[in-house]
Amino acid sequence: MSVLSLTSAPVRVLALSGALALAACGGGGDGGGGGGGQGTLQVSMTDAPACGFSSVFVTVNQVRVHTSASADVNASGWVNIDVVPARKIDLLSLTNGVLSVLGQTALPAGDYQQVRLVLAANTGGGANALANSVVPTGGTEQTLDTPSAVQSGIKINRPFTVARGTLTDLVLDFDACKSVVRRGNGTFGLKPVVTAVPVTVSGEVNGVVAASPGARVYAERNGVVVKATVADANGNFKLSPIEQSSTAGPVDVVVVPGEANGKATGIVRAVPVVVGTPTSISTGPITLPASAYRRVSGTVAPASAEATVRALQLVNGGTFEIASTAAASDTGAYSLFATERALPAAAPVIGTYQAGVPVTLLPVGTAAGKYTVQAASNAGATVSQPADVSAADVLVNLSF
Repeated sequence: MSVLSLTSAPVRVLALSGALALAACGGGGDGGGGGGGQGTLQVSMTDAPACGFSSVFVTVNQVRVHTSASADVNASGWVNIDVVPARKIDLLSLTNGVLSVLGQTALPAGDYQQVRLVLAANTGGGANALANSVVPTGGTEQTLDTPSAVQSGIKINRPFTVARGTLTDLVLDFDACKSVVRRGNGTFGLKPVVTAVPVTVSGEVNGVVAASPGARVYAERNGVVVKATVADANGNFKLSPIEQSSTAGPVDVVVVPGEANGKATGIVRAVPVVVGTPTSISTGPITLPASAYRRVSGTVAPASAEATVRALQLVNGGTFEIASTAAASDTGAYSLFATERALPAAAPVIGTYQAGVPVTLLPVGTAAGKYTVQAASNAGATVSQPADVSAADVLVNLSF
């Protein structure tokens, strides 16, 4: 982890792979729900795997926090952490638990509700010409257009407490895959998808998948991805941080090796998440059977829905996300056929976690090649259609 100094003390800046973290520690002064006194807020960043890109860059100017979830950008009471100079961070360098700490500052102890991540705007020339940009796999760096709301701050509502005399970490996870929109005219836009996880109530799940470098690995609850990463060159992966609570329960770990590795999906169910204690999902590398990969593409209408498209698979009564992408904001077109997003045609294999015992993964033939393609609009509506890729690529059009 690298540490950079900021102009206002006490502030440190670090970078995380795919996530943004905030931390607070105690001091003196007045405060809110934390019982008075003062704490220190630290900010970091991390990322989930991206789809079809070698790099996804964002340039961070500032992080802002507020005690009210409804406070607008001009309200009083904001606490700001300025990143000086602004930092251009490759989100895709932040995987497998790598964090980039953006800074820290003193603030009143208490309960906070809102975080805003402020990005620099792209300009016509100079250092900020490509402040926010993408490098498509095999291509060259191109501008990533940011909406005006980004300049006022990407809004994340997530309660967290800064307690007097205590260090509290909050990680913001920037999902590059779902946040980058490919437009029909060949340009790229940012539709920010960012979540927050308090490190003090989070744990880690790790493992190894055999002969599958670059495999996508998801921690899911009820078919919703709560953390994602990619396996390294040796197949090792680390999912962190994952929130643990009395109501959240365990996670299902879904491994999608990708077309280049030519292997089927593996699912390990009911993996416990324990604060401060890593959970390894297997006593040795997970070996997955061979699989061909197929492609799904189509359009979502209207394009103004700015839909997120997911490929879901029903396996042994559970629903699991296998791939996702963002539909083009100008045409509604989407494609699940970049190398890391094509879908396995073979039967997935599934098993249940047991501590200290090798996981036995058994194929579910009835699920081979069968998916549900679901589109979710920016207003929260969903539509879906079945897709069977067991024999060939398929076209699936959806409409709200």
